[in-house]
Formats: sequence, C-alpha cells, structure tokens
Amino acid sequence: MIVGRSPRIRQSFEKAWSALIALFFWDLAVTIFYYISPFRAPALPLTIFGTALALVLGFRVNSAYQRWWEGRILWGAMVNVSRSFARVVLAYLPDTAEGRAMATVLVKRHVAYVHALRRQLRREDPAPDMRRVLGDDPLPELDRRNPANGMLDGSDRQVMDAVRRGWIDTIQQSRIEALLVDMSNAQGGMERIKNTPLPAQYRAFPKYFTRLFCILLPVGLVETLGMATPIGSAAAGFMFLAVLQIGDDLVDPFGNDVHDLPLTSITTTIEADLNQAIGLPAPPPLEPVDGVLW
Repeated sequence: MIVGRSPRIRQSFEKAWSALIALFFWDLAVTIFYYISPFRAPALPLTIFGTALALVLGFRVNSAYQRWWEGRILWGAMVNVSRSFARVVLAYLPDTAEGRAMATVLVKRHVAYVHALRRQLRREDPAPDMRRVLGDDPLPELDRRNPANGMLDGSDRQVMDAVRRGWIDTIQQSRIEALLVDMSNAQGGMERIKNTPLPAQYRAFPKYFTRLFCILLPVGLVETLGMATPIGSAAAGFMFLAVLQIGDDLVDPFGNDVHDLPLTSITTTIEADLNQAIGLPAPPPLEPVDGVLW
C-alpha cells in the first residue's frame, strides 16, 4: 500500500503510460491526416459519450474500492479477534506449567495461522512462516488444501483437550469457540473476495468503451483544437485511462502489489502483540520501503 500525503503518479499510473504513448501517436496521426486531406471530421457528441463513460467507470471504481475496503475491514476484525483470543486463552487456562505451555502453544499457533492466511491469499507457500513460528515439529496442516483452516481445527482440538482435562469449563470453551468462529468468518470473507472476480461485464465493457472513446476523441476535437489536438486529446484520454487503471489496481486487495493491502505489516503487528502477551520478543514494526508498506 502506498503511504504518504500525496500519490505517486509513476507508481499509481505506471501501466497507463504505454497506452498514453499509443494514444498520443494516434492523436498525432489524426491531426496530420486532417491537415493534409480534404476530409473534415464529423461532429461527434463527445460530451454525451464522455458522460456515459464516466458513469460506467465510476461504477467500476466504486465496486473495486468496496472490495478493497471490505478486505481492510476483515483484516481489522482479525487483528481485534487475535488480541481477544490471546487474552482469553491466557486468562482461562490454569496458571500451572502444563496450562501455561498449552496457552503458549495456542497463541503461537494463532500467529502461525495469520501468517499462513496471508500467504494463502497472496498465492504463496505458507510453510516458511509456519515453521519459523512453530519450529521444525511435524505440521500435518501443511498437507491440507487449506493450511490456515487446518490451524484453526488443530487449535480447536487443543481447546477441547483442555475441557476434558478440566482446565476450563464449557462456558469458557464456548467463549473461545466463538472467537474461533469469528476468525473463520473473517477468513471466509477474505477467500470470497479473493476467489470471486468482478463480473465479466464490469471487467470487459469499461475497457472496450474507454479504448473506443480514446480513438474517437481526436476525431471530434481536431476541428476545435487544431494543432493542439495531440496534447489536448492525449491529456483527456489519459484521465479516463487513469481511472480505468485505478479500478484494476484495487480489484484484488490481497495481492502483492504496491496498491494492495499491507498484509505483511498487519500480520507482523498481530505477531508483536501476541508475542508480548506470552513473554516473547516482538518483531520490529514493518517500515515503508520506498514509500510502500507491504
């Protein structure tokens, strides 16, 4: 995620520059053809076209931003439930050597869980972070299709073991189970966003309409702008191309691009809070790299 007071044009619209160069040369060709031929450009209703296109692009950008913001809300909920989970586990389990050991394992398993979830959403291997947190002990969760969900299942079995040993009662177990359900619900929401793309119409039609508008733009402006058509038409077209690119940048909030959510920073914050709760050193907070927080 780009941080700072002002957006960086190079980072925000980098992919639009190639289209802008092509648009400029097209505008230049239309202008030259207009002056060397007897052809006169037709009067195109560019205002109507531009207004309709702006509405379409507005719907698309709003839809993409809603996905991005919902992803941030879900990860904010995960931060809160992670702190609550560590707090109740440490409070409910008995203050004995075995009780403290189980509480520590549950908290460390949750740290591994959020890192595994981050890796899964980014289509990366979760094994390195899980082994870094839990050590080299066998991790059967890695053999599952969804290792993060396997971590939740294993933690739930350990909670049930604590109930059978009489360390916690059923009311306390229900409270912990409710937190695990909240984690599962948040994970399900993240997976829904990740695995459900925008409808084909939202992805295809705005691109077709924007390209068509950019092609027609110099034809409709050359009578008015004359020799300034390449500059004026390219600038106007770039505005629409930039808005189109914004939608592409925000549509997958769990990717690993400069515009995506800073999942590494969020999971590092969770790890720091939970490590301090069980007396382990906290990792340093993640700092922006070249103005980007990952």
